[in-house]
Amino acid sequence: MKTTIDIPTRELEDVIRFTGAATKREAVVGVIAEFNRRQRLAALVRYAGTCPELLTPEELRAQRRKE
Repeated sequence: MKTTIDIPTRELEDVIRFTGAATKREAVVGVIAEFNRRQRLAALVRYAGTCPELLTPEELRAQRRKE
């Protein structure tokens, strides 16, 4: 999708420097992908501990010791 946006020069320069991107497009796409990845992980974390049928880490370690 082609979109025109006004990104502050300093912010874009920082993104390029921090990501090591070769182009502006690569920098922006990389940052968007990283943002989305973090949001997906945050959504998964919200479900942590909500399934009582799953073993706790301690129960899993104990079970592995028995084998």
